[in-house]
Amino acid sequence: MAFSGKYELESQDKYEEFLEAIGLLNAKTDHKVVTEVVQDGNKFTWTQSIPNWTWSNTFSVGEECELTTMMGSKFKAPVTMEGGKISVQFPQYHFTAELIEDKLVMHCTIPGEKGVTFKRVSRRI
Repeated sequence: MAFSGKYELESQDKYEEFLEAIGLLNAKTDHKVVTEVVQDGNKFTWTQSIPNWTWSNTFSVGEECELTTMMGSKFKAPVTMEGGKISVQFPQYHFTAELIEDKLVMHCTIPGEKGVTFKRVSRRI
């Protein structure tokens, strides 16, 4: 199933715990995050936005890509897809995204002592 589309936040679980664990609790927002995904084969542009803030990454599945964290730091990591699920290891957490019944479901998992998994579900708009 193609990821391309625009999605609006429907629900999220452990949002504040996740932000606190990565040191971004002051970035908490009550705005509904809009995620826009443009997919052309294995190449993606993934953009998340709220008023006055946008975060975007362009990557190709199956390749090591230069990506940017929410705070603007650059890093390199391979992006994989298995069973329709995109996966990438960010510096502080592991990110996965998949489509489940036309909803974009994202998980950000922090391992170890601070272990928390943030789940965000967005509906196609």
